[in-house]
Amino acid sequence: MARILVVDDSPTETFRFREILSRHGHEMLEASNGADGVSMARAELPDLVLMDVVMPGMNGFQATRQITKGAETSHIPVVIVSTKDQETDRVWGRRQGASHYLTKPIDETALMDVINQLLAAG
Repeated sequence: MARILVVDDSPTETFRFREILSRHGHEMLEASNGADGVSMARAELPDLVLMDVVMPGMNGFQATRQITKGAETSHIPVVIVSTKDQETDRVWGRRQGASHYLTKPIDETALMDVINQLLAAG
């Protein structure tokens, strides 16, 4: 069982992630914005982060960069999960250090494949 931090400002999306992750035996931590996500990643050191992009305050790209470039959190894989579906968004997400980029609405099988692949690699 992995501890997975979900950073998303949508209660609906957070609920959906909780359903999927609990069904697959994972523990979910949550933050509703980028700044809280970075703080929680530093405090809890989760096994993986699922990061939304469009959030108030610090966006998901900025939060991803802080987590993946931070000394104490750089080992944590970050998967961006966003409605932004342009190639430029994907490229920018990778440049911020994201391990993978998925689009919403999320496909459970694709999500679990990425999570299992990243957890196995770590």
